[in-house]
Amino acid sequence: MSVLARARGRAHEDDHDAEPWAGPKRHYDLVKEFTVALIVVTFLTLILAALFSSPDDKQLTIGEWAKGAPNDFVITAVAELDGTSGSASYGAPYTHDTSAAQKVGPIAPQNWPGVTLPIDSAQDFVVRPLQDAASTPALQAALATWTGATADQRQTWSSAYDDALTNAPDNDPTKVAAGDYGPVPVMLTQLLSLAESGGLDGALLAQGRFYQTDYTKPLLFMADGTYLEDLARAQHLGGDQWGMMNETGNYPGQAWLWLYTFWYQVKPFSTSGNADALVWSLMALLTAIFVFVPFIPGLRSIPKLVPVYRLIWRNYYREVEAPSSGQPAA
Repeated sequence: MSVLARARGRAHEDDHDAEPWAGPKRHYDLVKEFTVALIVVTFLTLILAALFSSPDDKQLTIGEWAKGAPNDFVITAVAELDGTSGSASYGAPYTHDTSAAQKVGPIAPQNWPGVTLPIDSAQDFVVRPLQDAASTPALQAALATWTGATADQRQTWSSAYDDALTNAPDNDPTKVAAGDYGPVPVMLTQLLSLAESGGLDGALLAQGRFYQTDYTKPLLFMADGTYLEDLARAQHLGGDQWGMMNETGNYPGQAWLWLYTFWYQVKPFSTSGNADALVWSLMALLTAIFVFVPFIPGLRSIPKLVPVYRLIWRNYYREVEAPSSGQPAA
């Protein structure tokens, strides 16, 4: 076909597209439809929010933790000192311990970004807040002893006190057996008092900026203990209770997370120490498959082979296809 013929063909198609619509028409008031839809959706939103909204629990603070579970607070604080807490041994993005990262086979994606939120659990959660609030001679002497000791000596003191506190009845600091714990008991007693007064919340929020909105440190500290987890499980928010799936109470929450949280409930993910990395990798694979559906032979043909579209557009096929086949339209 010559270039001139193709140009004439395109011009004929353009003329055909420009012809007035000769099919059926009906009146449609866009403003009316929008107004009705807005009123209906607003009404349903208000009614359903009143019936099914989740309780608005007040913010949990470290002060409430220290008052409600002082023994758990102290045993968590000593774990921060001896480096055995979750934050101290988590790896990236908090610490430089590359061996702690979750892996997919030999690959450790957790280490790729590096340490972007550096956390020194002993210094950030215990020592620095006490230094900022050191108002008694006993605490000042204890901090001087701690900072003047070698790293090995500090580790020996805190580990010994951690073991003794673990073996004490109810993990009660007042029932710890006598031993060489250095300044650790004094430091933790003062830290508990600071927390109960509400001062530790402010100390961990202080970032040197005008707006103190970074709750990373308070959340990490509370998450290292069992108090926060116990409250979450009481509200059916534990990981094995579809935690991210539920709001507090009995109402379903973020339904769009169900596929992600589902994998944490089944083996091998539910029993693996690398569950986060494995689930993340699986979801990345499923997302890639979804994105590339139009390019995957066989999979991209499923909508055509399973003609659900004909049911959805049944009016179209009755009105358009039936006359072309010589049959009267239904």
